[in-house]
Amino acid sequence: MTGMPAGLADEATAALGEDEADAFLARAGLVLPDVVAALERLYGDRAGDLLGRALRTALQAAAERPAALRRLDRRREIDPAWFQSPRVQGYVCYVDRFCGTLRELPAKLDHLEALGTTYLHLMPLLRPREGENDGGYAVADYRAVDPRLGTMADLEAVAGALHERGMSLCIDLVLNHTAREHRWARGWLAGDPAYAGFYTAFPDRRLPDAYDATIPEVFPDRAPGSFSWVPEALGGAGGWVWTTFWPYQWDLDYTNPEVTLAVLGEITWLANRGVDVFRMDAVPFLWKRIGTNGQNLPEAHVLLQLLHALTRLAAPGVVFKAEAIVAPDDLVQYLGAHERYRPECELAYHNQLMVLLWSSLATGDARLARQALGRMRPIPPTTTWCTYVRGHDDIGWAVTDTDAGALGLDGAAHRRFLNDFYSGRFPGSFARGALFQENEATGDARISGTTASLCGIEDALDRGDDAALEAALRRLGLLYAVAYGFGGIPLLYSGDELAQRNDTGYLADPALEPDNRWMHRPPLDWAAAARAGDPRSLEGRVTALLRGLAEARRGQPALAGGTESEVVDAGSDAVLVWRRRHPRSGTLVGLANVSARPQTVDADTVTGFGTYPCVAGSDGPLPVEDGRLVVPGLGWAWYAQP
Repeated sequence: MTGMPAGLADEATAALGEDEADAFLARAGLVLPDVVAALERLYGDRAGDLLGRALRTALQAAAERPAALRRLDRRREIDPAWFQSPRVQGYVCYVDRFCGTLRELPAKLDHLEALGTTYLHLMPLLRPREGENDGGYAVADYRAVDPRLGTMADLEAVAGALHERGMSLCIDLVLNHTAREHRWARGWLAGDPAYAGFYTAFPDRRLPDAYDATIPEVFPDRAPGSFSWVPEALGGAGGWVWTTFWPYQWDLDYTNPEVTLAVLGEITWLANRGVDVFRMDAVPFLWKRIGTNGQNLPEAHVLLQLLHALTRLAAPGVVFKAEAIVAPDDLVQYLGAHERYRPECELAYHNQLMVLLWSSLATGDARLARQALGRMRPIPPTTTWCTYVRGHDDIGWAVTDTDAGALGLDGAAHRRFLNDFYSGRFPGSFARGALFQENEATGDARISGTTASLCGIEDALDRGDDAALEAALRRLGLLYAVAYGFGGIPLLYSGDELAQRNDTGYLADPALEPDNRWMHRPPLDWAAAARAGDPRSLEGRVTALLRGLAEARRGQPALAGGTESEVVDAGSDAVLVWRRRHPRSGTLVGLANVSARPQTVDADTVTGFGTYPCVAGSDGPLPVEDGRLVVPGLGWAWYAQP
């Protein structure tokens, strides 16, 4: 099975017209090998019939694609690296916490544009189940918006307003599961043959116990195991339904190709509403096999490659972002870095960089970051990282025992130290975070808290300590200077531009109170935003810092995607130094002193024998003494070859 299905060319011409059909068929010819290989790998001898159905699903979506989005597709096909430009930077927010509703959002775009935003990630907004819904990740309808936020027409209007300003729209797409209230789940329960095999259920505990023996629990305290008893399942006889996360989130069974085609239909439908980037949620869990940990299986990658190829066939301006918080060697595979490259996702979160920056600030030592970042596998040049300081989620300390051991550290002890430090338990800590999902038996936990509170701003303000506040602001600036200068798409989490602190308001809401991650998801303080123009205010200082980083970044071609950052030892254990060189630019060297004391680094390593000017920094051009660059405590700088 290698050729194009019979009749597809005529159908494309009839649906699209001669010119658009020619473009569609050219794209189809390019993706056909990937589509065929994926279908054969996943579905064996059913692949022949599925190929025609998959391509026709993409054709129908292409025919329904609005003219404005087709023009955007053409621009992006001419410039396929559009998302790798140093002008691209992101802002991440919940609609209700940012501005209330989707209808109100276009009026707030001036705020985002002033920060340099060209990529807006709106956190879960598709219609969730009523009641508990995992923060919106239990989707009851992919084609409707949460009614508290607005309508799908409102979302289309937001996409249009963004595109008019040269901004792109990113939304979350939950691939692993639906809410039990989704029409697919209701049809499956009712025995509708159209939804047969969409979910997995077992009549007794024999197989669930066998799977659970090797699959780690995601929420061991509140949702142990990977299965939930559903009395209505299996024709009313009852069954153990696969629920990796919460009992109301039912895992889709992608061994059934009807599920794959149905999900493709939802993706392309949403793409035609104006979505540019899909954050593919929980992708490591998409495929299951007994005797494994149920994550990162080869078939999960093949499935993503299939969905990617078919989506790009229908909407070539759309890209995928993998939400995969896994070990670095596993993570790079979601960007297609396999033994043989396969297009999969264009973007992924640089979780390692984020974790190692917080670890470095707690210890005042950059060696662990240098060790771990230095041994990461390169990613394909057609992809790029999303770099960030923190996001909507808790921080899990993804420090491997291998990397810790290379420095003579005990990995488990270091992870416990980080939890103690950022929850404020460690003597002398500046942080005001909180433990999330603490397991007292194992000592495992993760950390909640806003960037400002974890950096020490909240603590300094409460104590009225001006010197501590200055140090805390320098920590925040250092973190974002690395995120903006490491390469990729930097993401600014809503509220960080105003140094917003932990919000305890969630405790008054019974639906949110059990989940302390809501403390770092505060409503944007628009009164504080009004003070951002005052350079003497806290908000003004942080906003000015971020605007400066954005402006400096736009002028540095070395920060374009398509190349890797090399971590360099410049002669100080406290200074993280990295170097970038894009094929079409000179070299950029960044440095960040994670300790509170001045440090020195080899000037030649950083400044290219003194020929690289400082293009951005916390303290202006740095002095050189005896051939070594003097970096102030918690200072940072970028040096760029002219």
